[in-house]
Amino acid sequence: MTAADSDTTFPIGFIGLGNMGAPIAQRFVAWPGGLVVCDARPEATEKVVAAGATAVATAAEVAATARVISITVLDDAQVRSVITGPGGILETATAGTVIAVHSTIAPGTAVELAEICAAHDVDLVDAPVSGGAPGAEQGRLAIMVGGPRAAYERVKPVFALASDMTIHAGEIGAGTRMKLARNLLHFISFTATTEAARLAEAAGIDIVKLGKVVRHTDAITGGAGAIMLRETTAPIADDDFWHSVFTHVRGLGEKDVALALDLAEELDVDLPLGRIALERLGDGLGVGPGEIATHHQNGVPR
Repeated sequence: MTAADSDTTFPIGFIGLGNMGAPIAQRFVAWPGGLVVCDARPEATEKVVAAGATAVATAAEVAATARVISITVLDDAQVRSVITGPGGILETATAGTVIAVHSTIAPGTAVELAEICAAHDVDLVDAPVSGGAPGAEQGRLAIMVGGPRAAYERVKPVFALASDMTIHAGEIGAGTRMKLARNLLHFISFTATTEAARLAEAAGIDIVKLGKVVRHTDAITGGAGAIMLRETTAPIADDDFWHSVFTHVRGLGEKDVALALDLAEELDVDLPLGRIALERLGDGLGVGPGEIATHHQNGVPR
């Protein structure tokens, strides 16, 4: 354990108590050094103040006290304003302060703001979160941190109050890049879910019951994340351990997707993501297309 890990005497701050920020801040109340909060809507601070935090009117007032400051506001413009604008953090922040931006912003914004903060001897890390409000309430957020290792070590014990997985993603901007990749998977999966629901509905299946099955089995298998096991996306050599694993996955996937596409054709349901999945699954897994996908692409009946 480093000295930074064991030091819990400094105050921390939180700016932006919206749907995501409020439950994180509620967890941060337990920080021994105390929590100072700020929101554009004074009423937003009432619950966390009742739990033991102190509310102030501006970001500058937060920075006058706090040495680690979390920001969870709407977008890049609001993050910039909170840090560099009138009444912003940099008006009062002392050297060694760490600013953690939990908002999902452009990676370039994080890099630019980190450079501005560095001129004031202040560290900025981009620290987007995954897990939503329920994850924050349960202390189970994943927090992806981009920035200097020393700054990461400084914020890690604070984040542990709301997170059971805090990861140092790399240099500044890396946390946001990781979050964007994670959410790309999330929302493409949502779009695929709507495709599956349309097919099921056209086939006379109760889609609420289908949803129960999906949630049940994903909790067992890990869902899409279950195949994220390799350190590279490069093609897999025939003698590599993973080749047989992913060849098996490809075979199952191509068979089932092709059957779903056949059913969709019978029912006149358009499944564009399904067609893409059949075409690209093997290459994406690193083992190339299998027999079913190859025949499909060549217009050969299975």
